[in-house]
Formats: sequence, structure tokens, C-alpha cells
Amino acid sequence: MGQRALEYALENHPDAEITVLHVVGEPSPWGGAATSLVLADDLEEAAEERAEEVFDAARERAAEYDIEITTEVQLGRPAQAILNRADDFDAVVIGSHGGSLVDQLVVGNIAQKVFRNSPVPVIVTR
Repeated sequence: MGQRALEYALENHPDAEITVLHVVGEPSPWGGAATSLVLADDLEEAAEERAEEVFDAARERAAEYDIEITTEVQLGRPAQAILNRADDFDAVVIGSHGGSLVDQLVVGNIAQKVFRNSPVPVIVTR
């Protein structure tokens, strides 16, 4: 999902300063990927490590366009984390859904919340 959003930004806004924001969900008793972060001594450091793989792939893709990107990790609820930073940018580019049904429901919901509440234009990619 994020790769399509990044590709859109790279292809359609080659002169823009692009920041890839990766949001690591706050740990919850319900489990999921964030559960392992609960056990980490340093939550922020664990989030950074988890995001580095995403950032490496994003940097490689941007290098194909000869563009350097900025990366940033946020902890928390994805939609809120994106909205908290939206004022710092001219636009937000976000993917609409991932592959599985759960991804489609969760990520689609995130994109919808960002689209409805963003103070700047939002581009939703598929």
C-alpha cells in the first residue's frame, strides 16, 4: 500500500520534498505486530528498527528516480499520527488498501479518516 503511494509521489511530484512517514501502532492487549514492541525495553528504538526495513525499500525505490527522501517514524494510531503531521506538508499521499481483507478494512479506514480530517489536500492511491 505505501509503495504505491510513494511511487505516485515520485512519478508525479519529482521536485517535491518527500517524507515517508511510517506509523508503528501502539501496543495493545489485542496483539498484532505491535505486541512484540511491548516487550522491548525501549519502545521508540524498537519502532525505529521495525521501520528501517520499510525505509530501506523506500530509499531504494526513490533512488531509481534519483530522488532523496526523508523518513520519519511515529508511534500511535496511524490516522491520528498522519493528521498530527499533515500541517507540515503541502499534501498527504496515502494508499487506500493492502492485500488482505483485514488490510482493506483497516487501512481503508485510515485513509478515509485522513481524507476527511486533513488540513491539506489528500491524494489516495490504489
